[in-house]
Amino acid sequence: MQTDIASSKSTPPIQQFLDKLDRITEARGKNVPQIVYLEKLRSLPAGSFGQAWVDFLDAHNLKPFTTGIRRKQLHDGVHVLTGYGADPTGEAEVQAFLLGAKFGVFNVLLGLGLLRVIYKNLDSRQEFTWQRLWQAYQRGRHSNFDPDTWQPELVWHLPLTEVQAIFSVSK
Repeated sequence: MQTDIASSKSTPPIQQFLDKLDRITEARGKNVPQIVYLEKLRSLPAGSFGQAWVDFLDAHNLKPFTTGIRRKQLHDGVHVLTGYGADPTGEAEVQAFLLGAKFGVFNVLLGLGLLRVIYKNLDSRQEFTWQRLWQAYQRGRHSNFDPDTWQPELVWHLPLTEVQAIFSVSK
């Protein structure tokens, strides 16, 4: 028990949230096998959505999510699709975009939970504006993007701009 308490204190809050999400979705039978494989993305042509995805991961020294629900595993692809950064404000913009794209009770709770974690972890030097979140939300509302059903693996080979057009996600 003491080890669990000590390890949870050393685990970043966002990771604690994601681990809890995995436990909940596992209990509900919603987790899926790994979707994103770096070696597959690296083999795609320059300028493709898949290559942009791996470039994003590399640029931010990130590893793809390999556990949990589809939506979690495909999260980094939303960053690539929208162009939002990997900093706390970019994460908040992604959540606002997703809320705009699919405003369901579970999505609202998930988005608000993540926004709370992100907001609490902002450093005083980081800019956080509600106007940017509102713009991201509106962008999601005007897209034809469903974060729960999109299948980026079917369009990884296409140019990023073409994938953005498919989902009506303009810059």
